[in-house]
Amino acid sequence: MAGTVYRGSEIKDVDQFLNDAAGLESEREKEIGQHIGYRYDVNLVPDYARITPFLTKYMEVMGWDDLNWLEDVHMGYEEGKPAVFDRNINGWVRIPDSIDLPDNQQDRDMIARELLIKFQMSDRHPLVSLRKAYMKF
Repeated sequence: MAGTVYRGSEIKDVDQFLNDAAGLESEREKEIGQHIGYRYDVNLVPDYARITPFLTKYMEVMGWDDLNWLEDVHMGYEEGKPAVFDRNINGWVRIPDSIDLPDNQQDRDMIARELLIKFQMSDRHPLVSLRKAYMKF
């Protein structure tokens, strides 16, 4: 079943907190009008059946067996627009309007991970300027 994670005998809809506007618990959630997903299930790992071809190749090139540091990267929203948070620049990177996002949260998260990596490797990333200015060799 799409959007469902099975953990033991418990069945969990991964989209439940995104689809349910009722019950915003924290002050921050009330302020931004959406749930902060990681507060609910920090053990929710990516569904590798939904991995994008780019991420598959990325893991192969890096020699990794899993997404490791990308497991807590999720599709969020900045000013009502889909975005992914880049911790390196401490800011949101908006998803281009040309990308048609799927309904399933796990699929959106995989796209967010892919776009974050591509942005971090691009010449448009702010850290590229810093590296050029401060690199020793």
